[in-house]
Amino acid sequence: MIENKAGLKRKKSFVGKVISNKMDKTAVIQIERTFLHAQYQKVIKRFTRLKAHDQENKCQVGDQVKIIETKPISKEKHWKVIEIISSVPQNPSAKAGEQ
Repeated sequence: MIENKAGLKRKKSFVGKVISNKMDKTAVIQIERTFLHAQYQKVIKRFTRLKAHDQENKCQVGDQVKIIETKPISKEKHWKVIEIISSVPQNPSAKAGEQ
């Protein structure tokens, strides 16, 4: 965590994409980061998957969300969904069982 002028710790926040929402009140968020390789000067993409608390189960797969660091909620859940930045429209005719 980063400290500000008052000595308070500022929490980390990331923007990522929801890749799973099958758990109750939990969404799996994929964070993409890019960096330059030190020797070869090639841009490299790395992905991190984080579990975030979604109190109202509003997140859908494909949504862009903002998450913030929080105290541990469970063994792997240390993040909370703050806002849904962009939502993917759901197509009702695209369900697997319907024709």
